[in-house]
Amino acid sequence: MEVSGVGLPDEAPWKKMSAEELEHQYLPSRWVVRLGAEEALRTYSQIGIEATGRAQATWKSLLHVPYGDGGGEKMDIYFPNKAAEGASPFFLFFHGGYWQSGRGIYLCGHSAGAHLAAMMLLADWTKHGVTPNLKGFFLVSGVFDLEPMVYTSQNVALQLTLEDARRNSPQLKVAQVQSADTACPVLVVVGQFDSPEFHRQSWEFYQTLCQGGWKASFEKLRDVDHFEIIETLTQKDSVLTKMILKTVFQ
Repeated sequence: MEVSGVGLPDEAPWKKMSAEELEHQYLPSRWVVRLGAEEALRTYSQIGIEATGRAQATWKSLLHVPYGDGGGEKMDIYFPNKAAEGASPFFLFFHGGYWQSGRGIYLCGHSAGAHLAAMMLLADWTKHGVTPNLKGFFLVSGVFDLEPMVYTSQNVALQLTLEDARRNSPQLKVAQVQSADTACPVLVVVGQFDSPEFHRQSWEFYQTLCQGGWKASFEKLRDVDHFEIIETLTQKDSVLTKMILKTVFQ
């Protein structure tokens, strides 16, 4: 999808919302259409547990590999059972939860995890003496402007100031960054039943990427909510899975 003469709004719509409406917009469990909020969260967690169990039983893996000094800074690494000729692509997934819990590198993030993946677009890798071989980004139902979060109940745990939010908002910073590789695709995806604020954030971030010369695309996936959209990655024939595999192996 291409942008054609559509500019960003002068004032973000969320600034005109009541506190109650803003809270409603940023609680994805209130926007599920098939299940109640509590059941949706239980189902989402259970699907993740079961899919992880299947992956560990099926693929070679290294579990709980530390990537930092914090107790929760660990990741699981899965390998193909048959060694490929040459280097294999590397796909890294950042899970959501409002930040509380090879041949090429592909970053995928969901919800708050999409924000973390998008922050990699802003990194000045020369400061670290490395040039990562980033080949693709998949940003699923993400939050790219953190300022609204300051005024929601999520900030009880996050304790973001306005300065914190603005400094860590890809939407506000990405235009200042020169893409290291304009051929690197950035796919911004949102679910049909995500809240209007999630739709706005995804669409406006996509527009900003396009205006900055990034190879960005935007997709709205039909008939899925905030949780179902990422659950489809457990299905090899789902639309999202196919889009990711097409990008990785093209």
